[in-house]
Amino acid sequence: MKINTRIFGTIEVSDDKILTFENGIIGFPDLKHFTLLHDAEKGTDVGIRFLQSIEEEQFAMPVMDPLIVKPDYDPEVNDELLASLGNLTNDNLLVLVTVTVPSDLKQMSVNLQGPIVINVEEHKACQIIVEGDRYPVKFPIYDVLQSGKDGE
Repeated sequence: MKINTRIFGTIEVSDDKILTFENGIIGFPDLKHFTLLHDAEKGTDVGIRFLQSIEEEQFAMPVMDPLIVKPDYDPEVNDELLASLGNLTNDNLLVLVTVTVPSDLKQMSVNLQGPIVINVEEHKACQIIVEGDRYPVKFPIYDVLQSGKDGE
Protein backbone atom coordinates (compact mmCIF):
# COMPACT_ATOMS: atom_id res chain seq x y z
CA MET A 1 0.00 0.00 0.00
CA LYS A 2 1.18 3.54 -0.72
CA ILE A 3 0.78 6.32 1.80
CA ASN A 4 1.70 9.99 1.69
CA THR A 5 3.61 10.98 4.82
CA ARG A 6 4.46 14.41 6.15
CA ILE A 7 8.10 13.49 6.87
CA PHE A 8 9.05 10.89 4.24
CA GLY A 9 6.79 11.79 1.33
CA THR A 10 5.06 8.99 -0.57
CA ILE A 11 6.21 5.57 0.60
CA GLU A 12 5.30 1.96 0.00
CA VAL A 13 4.36 -0.05 3.11
CA SER A 14 4.00 -3.82 2.88
CA ASP A 15 1.34 -5.55 4.96
CA ASP A 16 3.97 -7.31 7.07
CA LYS A 17 5.27 -3.90 8.25
CA ILE A 18 1.93 -2.75 9.67
CA LEU A 19 1.54 -2.81 13.44
CA THR A 20 -1.94 -3.08 14.93
CA PHE A 21 -2.76 -1.26 18.16
CA GLU A 22 -6.04 -2.88 19.23
CA ASN A 23 -6.89 0.08 21.50
CA GLY A 24 -5.09 2.82 19.60
CA ILE A 25 -2.48 4.92 21.36
CA ILE A 26 -2.89 7.35 24.24
CA GLY A 27 -4.69 10.45 23.03
CA PHE A 28 -5.48 8.84 19.65
CA PRO A 29 -7.72 5.83 20.32
CA ASP A 30 -9.06 5.78 16.73
CA LEU A 31 -5.61 5.35 15.17
CA LYS A 32 -5.00 1.62 15.16
CA HIS A 33 -2.52 0.90 12.33
CA PHE A 34 1.05 2.15 12.19
CA THR A 35 4.41 1.39 10.66
CA LEU A 36 7.89 2.19 11.94
CA LEU A 37 9.98 4.42 9.70
CA HIS A 38 13.51 5.78 9.91
CA ASP A 39 15.90 7.79 7.80
CA ALA A 40 17.60 5.10 5.69
CA GLU A 41 20.75 7.22 5.35
CA LYS A 42 21.15 7.44 9.12
CA GLY A 43 20.00 3.89 9.86
CA THR A 44 18.18 2.89 13.04
CA ASP A 45 21.23 3.19 15.31
CA VAL A 46 20.78 6.96 15.53
CA GLY A 47 17.89 6.29 17.87
CA ILE A 48 14.89 8.20 16.62
CA ARG A 49 12.36 6.45 14.41
CA PHE A 50 8.82 7.47 13.55
CA LEU A 51 5.63 5.64 14.41
CA GLN A 52 3.70 6.56 11.27
CA SER A 53 -0.08 6.25 11.25
CA ILE A 54 -1.60 4.42 8.29
CA GLU A 55 -5.07 5.98 8.82
CA GLU A 56 -3.90 9.56 9.37
CA GLU A 57 -1.01 10.09 6.99
CA GLN A 58 0.03 13.43 8.54
CA PHE A 59 0.49 11.81 11.98
CA ALA A 60 3.96 10.51 12.80
CA MET A 61 5.29 10.29 16.34
CA PRO A 62 9.03 10.20 17.08
CA VAL A 63 10.00 7.13 19.14
CA MET A 64 13.21 5.54 20.33
CA ASP A 65 14.66 2.63 22.28
CA PRO A 66 14.62 3.73 25.94
CA LEU A 67 17.85 1.83 26.65
CA ILE A 68 19.78 4.40 24.58
CA VAL A 69 19.05 7.10 27.15
CA LYS A 70 18.25 5.02 30.25
CA PRO A 71 20.30 1.78 30.15
CA ASP A 72 18.67 0.47 33.34
CA TYR A 73 15.10 0.98 32.05
CA ASP A 74 13.13 -2.05 33.19
CA PRO A 75 9.55 -1.20 34.15
CA GLU A 76 7.39 -3.74 35.92
CA VAL A 77 4.26 -4.35 33.90
CA ASN A 78 1.15 -6.31 34.76
CA ASP A 79 0.94 -9.26 32.33
CA GLU A 80 -2.76 -8.51 31.73
CA LEU A 81 -1.79 -5.26 29.98
CA LEU A 82 0.23 -7.23 27.45
CA ALA A 83 -2.16 -10.17 26.92
CA SER A 84 -3.45 -8.82 23.59
CA LEU A 85 0.07 -9.00 22.13
CA GLY A 86 0.31 -12.79 22.15
CA ASN A 87 3.33 -14.72 23.39
CA LEU A 88 6.12 -12.24 24.11
CA THR A 89 9.72 -13.43 24.26
CA ASN A 90 13.06 -11.63 24.34
CA ASP A 91 13.38 -12.38 20.62
CA ASN A 92 10.08 -10.84 19.49
CA LEU A 93 9.76 -7.99 22.01
CA LEU A 94 10.45 -4.38 21.04
CA VAL A 95 9.94 -1.55 23.53
CA LEU A 96 9.91 2.08 22.40
CA VAL A 97 9.17 5.38 24.10
CA THR A 98 7.77 8.55 22.58
CA VAL A 99 10.08 11.51 22.08
CA THR A 100 9.07 15.14 22.57
CA VAL A 101 11.13 17.50 20.41
CA PRO A 102 10.31 21.12 21.34
CA SER A 103 11.72 24.17 19.53
CA ASP A 104 14.43 24.37 22.22
CA LEU A 105 16.21 21.06 21.60
CA LYS A 106 17.79 21.22 25.05
CA GLN A 107 14.30 20.49 26.43
CA MET A 108 13.97 17.25 24.43
CA SER A 109 12.54 14.39 26.51
CA VAL A 110 11.13 10.88 26.35
CA ASN A 111 8.06 9.48 28.07
CA LEU A 112 9.33 6.59 30.19
CA GLN A 113 5.94 6.18 31.87
CA GLY A 114 4.04 5.34 28.68
CA PRO A 115 6.13 2.85 26.68
CA ILE A 116 5.00 1.23 23.46
CA VAL A 117 5.35 -2.55 23.53
CA ILE A 118 5.50 -4.44 20.23
CA ASN A 119 5.36 -8.13 19.36
CA VAL A 120 7.35 -7.92 16.11
CA GLU A 121 6.42 -11.46 15.01
CA GLU A 122 2.66 -10.97 15.33
CA HIS A 123 2.69 -7.26 14.34
CA LYS A 124 0.69 -6.36 17.45
CA ALA A 125 1.40 -3.41 19.71
CA CYS A 126 0.03 -1.47 22.64
CA GLN A 127 0.92 1.55 24.69
CA ILE A 128 0.79 1.05 28.43
CA ILE A 129 1.09 3.21 31.52
CA VAL A 130 3.75 2.14 34.01
CA GLU A 131 2.47 2.33 37.59
CA GLY A 132 4.25 4.38 40.24
CA ASP A 133 6.63 7.30 39.98
CA ARG A 134 9.87 5.49 39.15
CA TYR A 135 9.74 6.60 35.50
CA PRO A 136 8.78 10.17 34.54
CA VAL A 137 6.63 11.33 31.64
CA LYS A 138 9.33 13.87 30.71
CA PHE A 139 12.79 12.35 31.08
CA PRO A 140 15.35 14.84 29.67
CA ILE A 141 17.59 13.32 26.98
CA TYR A 142 19.47 16.16 25.28
CA ASP A 143 22.61 15.85 27.43
CA VAL A 144 22.59 12.05 27.16
CA LEU A 145 22.34 12.19 23.36
CA GLN A 146 25.04 14.86 23.14
CA SER A 147 27.45 12.84 25.29
CA GLY A 148 26.83 9.84 23.03
CA LYS A 149 27.72 11.93 19.97
CA ASP A 150 30.90 13.11 21.66
CA GLY A 151 31.92 9.51 22.33
CA GLU A 152 31.79 9.83 26.11
